[in-house]
Amino acid sequence: MVGAYILITTKSGAEKDVLMSLRKIKSIANATILYGEYDILAKIILKDITELNDYLLTNIRPIPGIEKTSTLIIAT
Repeated sequence: MVGAYILITTKSGAEKDVLMSLRKIKSIANATILYGEYDILAKIILKDITELNDYLLTNIRPIPGIEKTSTLIIAT
């Protein structure tokens, strides 16, 4: 198993809609709204590191309202 934190920047006013969309995704362990440079922090748990890139490109970044993501892989 591999975990990662995804820092997400949304369009202004889209934070709650993006958060609700993220919380419906099975692999998202937790997601919360932030104040500051990033709007949302999500924790994702996947089978392995090779799955991470494709998962982000097909399941996270296409969510309406997301402008930018930054991924931090958890070192465990």
